[in-house]
Amino acid sequence: MVKGVTRRVIIVKSPEPKIFDEAIFIVRDDAVRNGVTSAEILRQAQETAGRYMRMNIRRTKLHIPAPVFALAGAGVTAAVWLLTVLL
Repeated sequence: MVKGVTRRVIIVKSPEPKIFDEAIFIVRDDAVRNGVTSAEILRQAQETAGRYMRMNIRRTKLHIPAPVFALAGAGVTAAVWLLTVLL
């Protein structure tokens, strides 16, 4: 149980909820005291979510289908077998 703590949060619903339903941002207390508008808070939340996605999409590895890995493995095995037989 938490006593005496009040936090302001922004919940942004996903336009395409196939993977994510919503993103939750906790607003800093000093932002509210300094008179930041709700439009500015929402704009920064959207900008932060977009920047996070761009940074993480670049880090994703190349997706190679499993049959390609199977064919590559079979090819390497065949090459090694052929070399052992010929040598």
